[in-house]
This record gives sequence, structure tokens and C-alpha cells, in this order.
Amino acid sequence: MTTDFVIVSQRYPPEKGGNASRIRDTAVNLDNEIGTTVLAPLSCYPPGNFARTWERKRTEHDDGVVVHRLWTWQPQTENPSLLRRLPYYLVFALHAALWLVVNVRQYDVVMTSTPPITTGLPGIVAVAIGKPWIVDVRDLWIENSIALGYITANSPLVKAGRAFQSVALHTADRITVTTETLGDAVTDAYGGELRDRVRVIPNGVDTDRFTPETGAGDAEDRIVYTGNIGSAQALEPCIRAMQHVSNDDAELLLVGDGDEVSRLESVTEHLDLEDSVEFVGLVDRERIPKILNDATVGLAPIKDSPELDYAMPTKLYEYLACSLPVVVTGRGEIERFVTETAAGIHTEPDPERIAAAIDTLLKNPEQRTSMGRDGYRLVTEEYDREAIAGRLSEELRALTASERQAPRAAPSPDDD
Repeated sequence: MTTDFVIVSQRYPPEKGGNASRIRDTAVNLDNEIGTTVLAPLSCYPPGNFARTWERKRTEHDDGVVVHRLWTWQPQTENPSLLRRLPYYLVFALHAALWLVVNVRQYDVVMTSTPPITTGLPGIVAVAIGKPWIVDVRDLWIENSIALGYITANSPLVKAGRAFQSVALHTADRITVTTETLGDAVTDAYGGELRDRVRVIPNGVDTDRFTPETGAGDAEDRIVYTGNIGSAQALEPCIRAMQHVSNDDAELLLVGDGDEVSRLESVTEHLDLEDSVEFVGLVDRERIPKILNDATVGLAPIKDSPELDYAMPTKLYEYLACSLPVVVTGRGEIERFVTETAAGIHTEPDPERIAAAIDTLLKNPEQRTSMGRDGYRLVTEEYDREAIAGRLSEELRALTASERQAPRAAPSPDDD
């Protein structure tokens, strides 16, 4: 019996970034017995890279997945303020909730991806009309925003956001997380009683698309970073590290876009590093495997913050799938992963230490080969996206096989 499944996500290709690719790869790799529909905004992220449109809805077909693009407000300025972002989040959430109500007979289970937490609104609506709901939590948006200085901990907006997030998590049937550490953080912040609902569905990689090329990466010393160029990534120390890398011909490529691009371009210009650091910008997703195979070292720098202990970026799996040795910063999951697997070097987010780690790999081709081989073997055995999507398929079957319980009353935030 076919299960009809709806995913609500604020990001979906052609928009770039780890979550867009995670949602897309998950959707297309689910079992053949699962019919998948994605609700996503019209493409508009990063702001300013897509033309604004007033089209109410557009339907696309992507490798067996039906994608409904729903209109929302589309900010056009780089790094928009929170007030400018809110209409982008809220209008999409309302539009998605309306779609779920109008098309209630077309699906059996709903999954919403957070952040932003506003995607919880269509999920709550789904429960209210009797549908099972999975919350896919990729990070604790509120706690991260506080740690990165975007919002203050005691603001009314934070209190309201936490109350809403608590209601959403206590209403959902399942909570999927990318790491065990993130699952612990969710239950620590919002209640230990949620633990039985938590399932770990890690990030992964399409190993058919991301795969090594023989002889790639040998032509020159090229260090590469791909993905979001934002506040959670320790990219400024990586740029400054290029002053200390011993090979003057080494080049750092930053492939992607984000809120920090303009500031980091100014840092690069101030340090007179334009010949060593290139901002490539957004590229077509299909080009990323070639870029990785032409590189010598991959960077996955995360800021040293306890709120980011759970972070395991998708880019790391993509690097390893291309046998690219990595230099990473950050604590928690990413430090443990790289240390235990010997697929790269973990270091502090300090320019000189990052440069020393890069130098170690650039000067030791045999070590690079060994790390690349170990990383490739690990991701193909444990983090292939198709196998990971199979875990979600099992959860969907479990939810639809059992009779849906009567809708639970949403708890008061005071109950926490």
C-alpha cells in the first residue's frame, strides 16, 4: 500500500546549502512505495540571487517528487534584518498550512524541517486535522541565534519562540535529528519526556554523484570550502590562515554565498590576499563533485561554541565521498567524528593552527591518500543517502501502520 508523504521545507534546490540538498536527496531516495510531495517557497535564498515573483504557486517534478512552490515574501537585500526575514518565514508557513487543509485527502504523513521554527505551524495544523507529524530538527535555531548575537536571550521574541517550539515538539509524533548530541540538546532544552519520540537520521551523501576521480586533486595545492558563508562558520580564521600557509601558490576557494560574504571580502582585501582567496559564489549543484575532485584539502570550519556541539555539516560527507582529506574546527560531534575516523585533522579556529594543519596535508601526499581512502570507505558503508532515507521510510511505515492516536492537547509552555 502506497504512503503519501508531504515534506514542508523552507529550502529546496535550486537553492544551495546543506539543508536544501538534504531534503532533496531524502525525498528522491525514499522507498518506491512512498509517494513524496515537497512544499517549498519559490526560490529566493540567498536573498538577491533570484528575481522576485508574485506567482502564487508553481508545480515542478524532480526525479519522481512533486514539488509545489508556494508564494511567500522574498527579501532582496543581502543579510536582511530579522524583521525583513519574518514575512519570508511566516507567509510561507501560512501558505503551507492552507495547502495541507485544502488537500487533506492527498497525503498520509507530514514532515516539517526546522529551522526556521515557523514551519511548525503547518505541522500543528496537520495534527489538528488528524495526520501524523514528524519534526525534522537540524539545529536549535533560537539557541544558535542567541549564541551568534542575532537576538538577546531575554527578549519577548525569544520567549515567544521557545514557547512555540515547545508546543510544536510536544505535539509531534516523531522528532528526527541529525546526531545523538542534537537529540540530547532537544530533550535538555524542551523536556526529557520527548526522548522516546527522537530518532537519529544523520546527514549523508549521494555516493553515486559524489565519488572520487582517478588522478584528481594532484595538479595544484587547492583548498576548498563549499556551502553557506554565514555566522556559524569559522571562515575568517581560514582566510587569515592563508597568510601563514608555507606554499605561496596555495589557493583557497570559497564556493557558496551567505550573509558574511561582503564582510569576508573586505577582510580579504584588507589583508591583500586576493591572489590567495577566491570567492567563487553560487554554482550549480552538479558542479560541486568536480570542484571537490580538483581540490587537495577540504575545509569544514565551525565556530567554537557549545551551542554548535551537535553540528555535522553535509559538506563533510561530500568531501569524504570524493576522497578529499579535511581540516575541521569546532567541538562536539565534528571533533569526535574526525578524530575517531582519522579522515582528516581537527584543529582550533586559529589562523596559525589552521595553516599548520593545511601545511601538514599539502606536504604529505601519502597521508592525504590514506585519509581520503578511509573517509571514502566510511561514507559509502555508513552514510550513503539512500540507506539513510531507508531509515525514514521505516518510520513512515510505522506511523501509518498503527492507528493514529486521538490528537493530543498542546501543552502549556508553563508545563516545561
